[in-house]
Amino acid sequence: MTTTPATPLEPLLKTLLTARLAPAAQAFIAEGTAELARAPERLPRLIALASRAVRAGTPLASDDGALAQARALGFDPARWSTLETARIVLVLHCQATGGDAFDPAFLHCLRYADHGELCALYRSLPLLPDGERFVVQAAEACRSNMRTLFEAVACDSPYPARHFDSVAWNQLVLKAVFIDAPLWRVHGLDDRLSPELARMALDFADERKSAGRPVPPQLWLCLGPHGGARALLALSHELDGAVPLNRAAALFALVRAGAREHAAAWRDGSRDLALEAGAVLRQQDFSHAAFGRLFAHHAA
Repeated sequence: MTTTPATPLEPLLKTLLTARLAPAAQAFIAEGTAELARAPERLPRLIALASRAVRAGTPLASDDGALAQARALGFDPARWSTLETARIVLVLHCQATGGDAFDPAFLHCLRYADHGELCALYRSLPLLPDGERFVVQAAEACRSNMRTLFEAVACDSPYPARHFDSVAWNQLVLKAVFIDAPLWRVHGLDDRLSPELARMALDFADERKSAGRPVPPQLWLCLGPHGGARALLALSHELDGAVPLNRAAALFALVRAGAREHAAAWRDGSRDLALEAGAVLRQQDFSHAAFGRLFAHHAA
């Protein structure tokens, strides 16, 4: 049986957990990792038993130094619960010590896990060496109607942008808009914008308008510079609307499309729109991640 060198992520996650777990929960993790080193096929059992020993808890503290280290390594566990983090520690230890027995054990977990277990398993994917071998399962999870499961794959993770093909990627992005998952938390969106994704987004906008329904403001993040004249027309229509967030999102998208002058022209519109245009244009960051701050400002 071959083994993979231990990952530095496991002790980092243990550090995040230390102050948040009761002694009995810490003992469960210590005993569980020791058991997995001897018998990696027990991973499904330990993943299931974790909920008895570890409380779901709250997301990890945003000011934790270990959390900053995790972000520096390319993943963001800020919204993981303590139970999810404990399960991910078990997965990482099994992967590092289980050798050839890990893949069958992990696939067994994916096949039979409950919803909470699945969320932890899918959050672990970007932390696994050669994790792309589970891309079929990850893409299937993104077709779920359970938003929490979708977000476990799609949000705060570099995995989809690295490993999904263009078809699966575009489906993920449009699914995020459709179920109102936060697109600004989908890592790598700006790097994978494309003419095809822009066309799909504009088609979706047309369908919403034809049905008399509002266009989700985050949809415009899908355009970038690829929408052409059709996108400029659609965004201009949004600026004629009455919803401040929708207008701000359209202005934001115009700048992302390279049409800053077109956005600036709206300073001569109504007083409210002029103020919104000025506020948006004063921003320095027009990445998709920065849209989250714009959304939070208007939602407050």
